[in-house]
Amino acid sequence: MKKRELKVSAINNGTVIDHIRPGNAFKVIKILHLDNYKDTITITSNVPSGVTGRKDIVKVENRALSPEEVSSIALVSPEATVNIIKDYEVIEKGNINLPETIYNIIACTNPLCITNHEDVPTVFNVERTNPLVLRCQYCERKMTEKDIIKVMG
Repeated sequence: MKKRELKVSAINNGTVIDHIRPGNAFKVIKILHLDNYKDTITITSNVPSGVTGRKDIVKVENRALSPEEVSSIALVSPEATVNIIKDYEVIEKGNINLPETIYNIIACTNPLCITNHEDVPTVFNVERTNPLVLRCQYCERKMTEKDIIKVMG
């Protein structure tokens, strides 16, 4: 029998985003605007997964995500799951779903788009989920998952 080792400690209260595509944990942090979050964020990257082979995990202490935030994670990791933790117990677990419209999360790749010149929030309509295709509501530029990852750096 193999001995299991917990590589990251449990959190008392907060959110665990599990089954993130390997290498995408920092993109999730960026999407959720957690760059300056004051409580503990634990990022585990490229850990073994029985389901996908490898995965990333992000644990955010003392923060529950809004439904919009959860949905936005699907831009970079549609297979991710979100667990709400209270008193070290999972009280809610769910898959994420991409919404029909993405508001002000990513930039448009069209340099002439009004969103790149004016203080106008970006709005993308989801045309297809697999493979992902978004269309800018203002300039109608189509973007794929590859474009999104490039924009997010």
